[in-house]
Amino acid sequence: MILLRAHIGQTLRASRVAQGRTLRDVAKSARVSLGYLSEVERGQKEASSELLHSICTALDVSLGDILQSVSVAVRTQESPLLKVVDDAA
Repeated sequence: MILLRAHIGQTLRASRVAQGRTLRDVAKSARVSLGYLSEVERGQKEASSELLHSICTALDVSLGDILQSVSVAVRTQESPLLKVVDDAA
């Protein structure tokens, strides 16, 4: 099963790590608890659109860029699944 929240979390974490920033720093800038941001990054919590906006602002990345990266990751994960369905038809 493809979990959108897991891909969003992985993409946000990758952006944060690429910037060399800590969870604490981003959580403070986004005005969200450290624990909640950690859960979002691990794909354990669904982030609201408002929270995603706050995190993206704190990371100085656009929500569109994050969603585009997530879209590519989901398509990549779907590819083998689509092939199985096509082969069965």
